[in-house]
Amino acid sequence: MWTLPNILSVMRIGLLPFMIVLFMLSTDWEWAAWACLVLYVIGALTDFLDGWIARRFNMVSEFGAFIDPLTDKIFVVTVMLMLVAIDRIENYWVLAVVIILVREFIVSGIREYLGPKGIKVPVTNLAKWKTTSQMAALGVLIIAPYIAFGFWIGHGLLIIASTLTVVTGWVYFKKGMETVKALSASE
Repeated sequence: MWTLPNILSVMRIGLLPFMIVLFMLSTDWEWAAWACLVLYVIGALTDFLDGWIARRFNMVSEFGAFIDPLTDKIFVVTVMLMLVAIDRIENYWVLAVVIILVREFIVSGIREYLGPKGIKVPVTNLAKWKTTSQMAALGVLIIAPYIAFGFWIGHGLLIIASTLTVVTGWVYFKKGMETVKALSASE
């Protein structure tokens, strides 16, 4: 159960309290924003590394298949909430956050429903681009007040992420509903 990939997944959650404190301090101190960004990048890297290590070294486990996507969502949702809480994402930009969260719930629901039936819902390449643009947007927005055009770049990346979110969400939803329909017809 406690393989390196699973430890990395759980570690991602362990970074959050420190990130929250640093992020709240970042409204007054630039160093705190940069320190928060360092922890965020470490968390984002563990998101990549845990899956890569699990596949590369045959450490895939049921616990890992459960904990990795759960910690990914907790990590991203917490960072988005932090950004909304201190107005780095505000007004109409919050809609991008809502779009991303709704898609995550829909895709998780589809996976939850189809998983016990032995049907896997693999991650698409476009979904990987969605995740990359989303992670980049959040990272930039953590330090936005302290870099040139930070809010423009962060919000631009957030628009790209939310657009890809809609597209990939629709693809997953369509495939999921086709599978559910096929399962219903065969029963």
